[in-house]
Amino acid sequence: MSSIRIAAAQWLIFAPTDWAALEGTLDRWVADAATQGAELLVFPEYGAMSLTGLFTAAIQQDLAAQLDALQPLHAQWLALHARLARQHGVHILAGSYPVRDDGGYRNRAHLFEPSGAAGFQDKWTMTRFEREHWGISAGRMLKVFDTALGMIGISICYDIEFPMLTRAMVQAGAMLILAPSCTDAAAGYWRVRLGAQARALENQCVVVQSPLVGDARWSAAVDVNVGAAGVYSPPDRGLPDNGVFALGAWNTPQWLFADVDLSLLRRVRNDGQVLNHRDWASQPGLGVLPEVVIERLI
Repeated sequence: MSSIRIAAAQWLIFAPTDWAALEGTLDRWVADAATQGAELLVFPEYGAMSLTGLFTAAIQQDLAAQLDALQPLHAQWLALHARLARQHGVHILAGSYPVRDDGGYRNRAHLFEPSGAAGFQDKWTMTRFEREHWGISAGRMLKVFDTALGMIGISICYDIEFPMLTRAMVQAGAMLILAPSCTDAAAGYWRVRLGAQARALENQCVVVQSPLVGDARWSAAVDVNVGAAGVYSPPDRGLPDNGVFALGAWNTPQWLFADVDLSLLRRVRNDGQVLNHRDWASQPGLGVLPEVVIERLI
């Protein structure tokens, strides 16, 4: 498949009154994107933190307690997205979830395919808040997902600012990199956006940023969230001159749609104005890339 309609969510964090309210909101969002022809739906980093709105104020303000309280809801979260993927025949990157793993917690994003089957990618590089205050641990395996839409990599927020992670996924075959994000200031958004655009440029691939937006003053973890969704490419023949397929409105809850023709990327990799993907190896002092596991979701 060459042309793909992508929907990147500017997901508004909110405090649902109960599980049904959360499920109803996600039902409406996914139905809206699917009705408009989207085949790949991308939700942001820590999109699952809306679930903490179900907890008492004491748990919401306790970073450790909310992580523990989230764990019994994880299976329901996965089942909900599996149902939505099956019901609408779409691929969905669910909002990432802090999952208990090996005695700690990992920031985990699950990618669902239309059958409801799923794989996940953990965030590799922790921000200072995650590491120093929240106790989130780094991931240990880098993956590329072989899907009916093509090879997809996931680079969660801060990870997209580190070239070797994306490069490893691209070398393993990824043409699409999904970059769900959660940033509490414009500077943080721009760091992720500039990282996303740089990765698209140097790897001649498409990078999709999906941000969490809105205030959740009741949450000790994600109280302020800003950003705009974006779909980025290398600037080259047949592609946008500024490398921007689509850009969302600042801090506005919405779907951002982009129609991406992957054959254009293959063309510029072979015969572009420049050949960044091929010429990567010309850099001096290149380090060893992380190992990547290919996981089939077909």
